[in-house]
Amino acid sequence: MDLGLKDRVYVVTGASRGLGNATARALVDDDAKVVVSGRDPERIAAAEKTLGANAVGVAADNADPAVAQRLIATARERFGRFDGVLISVGGPAPGFVADNTDEQWQAAFESVFLGAVRLARTAAAELGEGGVIGFVLSSSVHEPVPGLTISNGLRPGLAGFAKSLSVELGPRGIRVVGLLPARIDTDRVRELDGLSPDPEAARAANESRIPLRRYGTADEFGRTAAFLLSPAASYLTGVMLPVDGGARHGF
Repeated sequence: MDLGLKDRVYVVTGASRGLGNATARALVDDDAKVVVSGRDPERIAAAEKTLGANAVGVAADNADPAVAQRLIATARERFGRFDGVLISVGGPAPGFVADNTDEQWQAAFESVFLGAVRLARTAAAELGEGGVIGFVLSSSVHEPVPGLTISNGLRPGLAGFAKSLSVELGPRGIRVVGLLPARIDTDRVRELDGLSPDPEAARAANESRIPLRRYGTADEFGRTAAFLLSPAASYLTGVMLPVDGGARHGF
């Protein structure tokens, strides 16, 4: 199946590793071009090198108000066009309600929430018909994840923003989609399992509650994201797609 990605240009944030990086790989493998960003200059430089000639890396923090315009300008300057963005941000600090400080909440709001909103707003002003804005959110959009109180507070709000944006941008032919990963085998999820006294037992218990009985891979997530961003998904907008091996019990 041809996804129609050849020569299309996407910005992918949080792409030095994990889900953002896997999505960038899937896009490049299908002949798209990508501008990838991340906060760590060394990691993003390594990601650019691994992705090859159809990728350019930019060291940037989504919390910086100037980043959104900078990333889109880089796409146009380097590759001559801009077709969409996948907004992926590293998860905020874990913790229960009593654990998280005002400073942690503020930092997460600036990066995870306001940074994402700003990127989406800027992209919406720059995109034409056929453009797409994607958000990497979390299964916490539908059900809180124990020990991730800040994420539980911010991700559902972003889903609501994305849905509102899809309604506003639909008449212009611009799509807005969200992906809701659960237990994908990334550094972040391994870190969360590591908070348990017995990480292997924690993973086994989590897998037992997933109908497919395993964690997903970053590549599986990346291929799903690439499809949603592609012209092959041209009649999908306003959707929040669980990527969770069937873990969500609702429809």
